[in-house]
Amino acid sequence: MEDLKSLALLLIGILVAFTVVMTMVAYTVLAERRILGFIQGRLGPNRVGPGGFLQPLADLLKFIFKEDIVPDKSTRFVYFLAPVIATTAALMTIVVYPFGPDIQLPVLGTVRLVVARFDVALLYVLGVTSVGVYGIALAGWSSNNKYSLMGGLRSSAQMISYELALGLGLIGVILQSGTLDLYSIVVRQHVHGFDAGDDALSRRLERSFRAHCSMARRFLFSRQGDPVSVSLCLVAGHAAAVSF
Repeated sequence: MEDLKSLALLLIGILVAFTVVMTMVAYTVLAERRILGFIQGRLGPNRVGPGGFLQPLADLLKFIFKEDIVPDKSTRFVYFLAPVIATTAALMTIVVYPFGPDIQLPVLGTVRLVVARFDVALLYVLGVTSVGVYGIALAGWSSNNKYSLMGGLRSSAQMISYELALGLGLIGVILQSGTLDLYSIVVRQHVHGFDAGDDALSRRLERSFRAHCSMARRFLFSRQGDPVSVSLCLVAGHAAAVSF
């Protein structure tokens, strides 16, 4: 009975995490489109729902029913496999992201707001997200078009270059926290320095964060908003502030 309960909680946790993250991504894109519309002197999406609030739902329906055109000379199996690889690699990282501390519920008891927790979660994230590069490269190759292939290789090289910089930046996080467990990294971030009330340290941390972790670069590193990337970036900034 306990095993069934644990399995049910695990499946519910995966479903909730997936729903929360995908909803965040959808409305982040909506906010981006509205802000870009304001910058460019236009309205942006505002027709579906009050103020365009239901635009992500309309986009979802459009993507589902839109015709998928397949090139005649393409390798069909690889052509359809490539986006599956890229999407799966991005979504598999959700299982190790800590969304919050353990909570107590009346019926379920202690519920952990992380789907899976293990000692090398950060290494797991780096390894799994690296597989997404193959999806981009295969997408270009499977079209059997030299221009698509060159575009896929260019995008793959771009993603690899970002991952190299991110990997080097995480060295400070690992040295500061002394662990590869994402849950422990976030806990150490909260305990050491961020709530200490040291104004000088806070100012140094803020300068370091502004200098080394811009929002645009954060989105590039995290492939449009991995929830834990801000925490990792803050810990890296904290390490730099303490070092200097």
